[in-house]
Amino acid sequence: MLLPMPETVVPPTPLPPPPPTPDTFERVATQLGPAGVLGVAWAVLPPLGSIALFRWMNTIGEWLRGHDGQGVSMYIAGFAVLAGAGLLPTYATAVLGGWAFGFAVGFPAAMAGFLAASLIGHVIARFVAMPRVQAMIETRPKWLAVRDALVGGSALKTLGIITLVRLPPNSPFALTNMVLTSVRVPLWTYVLGTLVGMAPRTGAVVYVATQLRDMVATEAAGAAKPRWMIITGIVLAVVVMVVIGSIANKALKRFTQPRAGTTGGRTDGPG
Repeated sequence: MLLPMPETVVPPTPLPPPPPTPDTFERVATQLGPAGVLGVAWAVLPPLGSIALFRWMNTIGEWLRGHDGQGVSMYIAGFAVLAGAGLLPTYATAVLGGWAFGFAVGFPAAMAGFLAASLIGHVIARFVAMPRVQAMIETRPKWLAVRDALVGGSALKTLGIITLVRLPPNSPFALTNMVLTSVRVPLWTYVLGTLVGMAPRTGAVVYVATQLRDMVATEAAGAAKPRWMIITGIVLAVVVMVVIGSIANKALKRFTQPRAGTTGGRTDGPG
């Protein structure tokens, strides 16, 4: 007598995972909440502030010079508050430093303003943006890869990336403060990378502003200093700034490129 063959139980085919919800503007804005509002403000307000500053550049410069040593302190304090709060772009405030004080005083004053402004921006972003941005990063693999490229390696690598991010002349200061703070880069690398990265372009901007001021002053006084020398210096400074920015962008791309053996762009762990 033949026994019946047992029935083969076929496990059900698992359903494919639902496709990820696309990141529409409304969805991202809702998840970011106050951080989104801050990001929009820091993208829109600095250009508007620069228009007002350039309109009154000469008046403000003369007023600062008229206060002697106090004028430098006022400049640094104003730089720190206005740039740190995302109301003025750094290039405009650096121009004011060169216009008001010349290169020898304007450059270190601008760098001091950058230092204080970066700390103010860090505090604002830490309380307003960081929790929301962190929550969004954790649910997005591509964002995680970028975060890990920035903070997933050695401290020296993180410092190098922050420096490269700050180098290009078109790097938005306030928004970069928010991003770097939100991904929790160590404070010392945040500050040191900011100072090292901002120094070349700040020096170039302050130098150009100083040359422009000297050109106006010599023409008003009828001095004999050749105009072509001043224009040549300005052009060279601008070229240097653009070249440095281009080199920084290429190096940053290589720095953050996923290494062989990583998954989804993530690093293998702290180095």
